[in-house]
Amino acid sequence: KNIILLDLGLLNNIKYFDPDLGLVTIEPGVTQQQLSDFLHNHDYPYMVPVTGAGPECSILANALERGYGITPHTDHFGAVTSIQGYWANGTPYHSAIDELDQSTEKHVNKTYKWGLGPYLEGLFTQSNLGIVSQITLRLAIRKPGFSSFFIQLNNDKNLEQVVPIVKKILQDYDGIVGAINIMDQRRLLSMLSKNPDKNNHIVMSEDQIKALASNLKVPCWTVVGSIYGSKGVVKSVKKEISKLFNVVPCRQVYSDGFPIIAANKIMAALPTWLVKNINILSKLSKQLAAFQQGKDIMLGIPNKVALKLAYWRHQDAEKFTSNSLSPGSDKCGLLWYAPLISMKVEVIREFVSFVRTTCPKYNIEPFITLTNLQHDCIDSTIPIVFDSKNPKAINDAHQCLEVLTKEGLKRGFVPYRINIDQQQWLLDKDSDFWQTVSLLKKSLDPNNILSISRYNPR
Repeated sequence: KNIILLDLGLLNNIKYFDPDLGLVTIEPGVTQQQLSDFLHNHDYPYMVPVTGAGPECSILANALERGYGITPHTDHFGAVTSIQGYWANGTPYHSAIDELDQSTEKHVNKTYKWGLGPYLEGLFTQSNLGIVSQITLRLAIRKPGFSSFFIQLNNDKNLEQVVPIVKKILQDYDGIVGAINIMDQRRLLSMLSKNPDKNNHIVMSEDQIKALASNLKVPCWTVVGSIYGSKGVVKSVKKEISKLFNVVPCRQVYSDGFPIIAANKIMAALPTWLVKNINILSKLSKQLAAFQQGKDIMLGIPNKVALKLAYWRHQDAEKFTSNSLSPGSDKCGLLWYAPLISMKVEVIREFVSFVRTTCPKYNIEPFITLTNLQHDCIDSTIPIVFDSKNPKAINDAHQCLEVLTKEGLKRGFVPYRINIDQQQWLLDKDSDFWQTVSLLKKSLDPNNILSISRYNPR
């Protein structure tokens, strides 16, 4: 079929910014880095709603796909206060409040998400009903106090002890502690090490994992979170969190703790040539750099620390430097399995076992991240990384994703985001929900011209 590709990348203006309230209106082409530079250059004390997808990614696109991050406004679409765009039939969209407001600035529309009357702006998310030309976001302000924590667990069985602690932290310190990530050993190794099997389409052996983990001091599980607030609040909450984790055999590392501060000062004082040529210093330097990049993400500063994962099976992975990573341009093989999971110990263990059993059957490394969006809900991101030049690897990756999805649904693991191929074989066009979506599509896009396969099962 002939198609027309509508590229909105050149619509990259920051249309409006209120430095007092932290409201910003942006177009589709505005990237994480562009907004970060804008805030930094004007010394505005606000945070970019960053994701691990990297500095060049569209903020608007991530919000419309209902993405999330680990900065204070975890739910990125939740931070969207207004939308302007066009339905697929060409009708412009403005909210009812925007239409009623007779003032010049129309400021109220930028501050109140829900508008007046039926809430239509949600129809622009995960849909093919219209095109968004701009959104207004409520940015989180940088707090005077901040600390990120890294809780390292050396026994896989400690996961069961940690889950209730994470749940309690999110309940007790809602609004102070951001989203919390729980990452397994393999997931961290993918960011810190090279694939020991290079281009082979196989998973790491237990001996290889043990050797890499020992060399890089990577634990079985790592709990990562952040504390935002006044300096007094952060200090107090940090003590409370430390007490909670004291009941578990673990190592606690805080970004504002003495070991990290001292290590950074010592490394900064050493000659570069010495650090490069002494193995232990070189490893420490890389770990501190990765630690700092992780901290920057929590402070709303975009970087590429998470992108190395996509190159795990890339045949030419060693040719790319950390600053030049671009998985799409570099033809990395990557699919995502991203199910929602109940925040219950037995369910989480079942999920971990399910992924660790299923992925290796298709020669896929079972990298696991559990992100606590709320105290009662987890989204897990399982990256299915493969060599895009290997036909068997491509087939295995798609088979793995299909099995994870179908078998996971039987266990209550339901994806919050699926790709276009999945939408066609997974969604039932005759269900009540998708029949309703079909009626909306016929009304708003009578000629069926906009993204006909996107969330539109046929």
